[in-house]
Amino acid sequence: MSTIFRRWTLVPFAAAFFLAACGGNGSVTNGATSEAAPPAETPQQTAPAPEKAGGFDGQRAFQHVADLVAIGPRTAGTDGNHRAQDYIIGQLKGLGCPVDPEAFHTPTPIGDTEMKNIVVKIPGNSPDIVLFLTHYDTKRLPNFVGADDSGSSTGVMLELARLLCPRKNALTIWIAFLDGEEAFNLEWKDPDNTYGSRELAARMALSGDLARTKAVILADMVGGKNLRLQRETSSTGWLTDMVWSAAARLGYGDTFVSSQMGVTDDHDPFLARHVPAVDIIDLDTPQRLDYWHKPQDTLDKLSPTSLAIVGHVLIAVVPQLEQKFARPGAAVRP
Repeated sequence: MSTIFRRWTLVPFAAAFFLAACGGNGSVTNGATSEAAPPAETPQQTAPAPEKAGGFDGQRAFQHVADLVAIGPRTAGTDGNHRAQDYIIGQLKGLGCPVDPEAFHTPTPIGDTEMKNIVVKIPGNSPDIVLFLTHYDTKRLPNFVGADDSGSSTGVMLELARLLCPRKNALTIWIAFLDGEEAFNLEWKDPDNTYGSRELAARMALSGDLARTKAVILADMVGGKNLRLQRETSSTGWLTDMVWSAAARLGYGDTFVSSQMGVTDDHDPFLARHVPAVDIIDLDTPQRLDYWHKPQDTLDKLSPTSLAIVGHVLIAVVPQLEQKFARPGAAVRP
């Protein structure tokens, strides 16, 4: 998730609170290569058993986050970012997922930068696509290891891939691990943001895949303790309703709450091309603002239970989307 003027379309009071809370981030280095803060001790927490979370293993997801945090800062174009790419690709190949690394170059405030989106493309009985998104790069700040932003959502998507890659799905499912979501400058100022999602949306438009994409589901900052996910106001209504209704049905109404907030994020390039999209994100809470884009975004801020809740909801939404977009005569998962 990006920086100060990045995501806020809230009422003035909330925006003022945010600006005050985000002060004092320190100087910015060109590559964020300063020594990472010592990793926080891994919390001794346990997630719900997978059989109670639709097969989703929150502890596995949490371990992925721990492994990414151990790499250190993962800003686009840096060695840490390349190590994160190797980790994600290695994990996906180990799961037997069809992996398509999509490298690209793009101008940035620090010069031409190589980036890489990592896309899993799981064939389904239908060519219609459901696209899950996360970003794996971290903000270009000293000592920033990004446990919640972007480790948490990346851990969730790696565990989601473990469940979805081996099974026969009615719809084609893509899971994209995006690079370059974060702005290189401290401020969030176009076009210094969402490099990976803009690249993916453009490529899919050119290939014709975007026309077959029925839903985009983005996760970003989903691992914090006492998780509180508000409905994002620019997200597509029916898709937001589907996700939040699934959460309520599973007993997670205290996590997926009915209040609203507006942010800009990696779903926006798809919304701009008229593709239904939803952003699942926890930002508008004081405890999140205490560590957002600060060295304090460390592993001890996360909960395996939060990861399990989000993963459970995502895996539960898949058959609903399969039902909604079933083609005549196609078999649909019950």
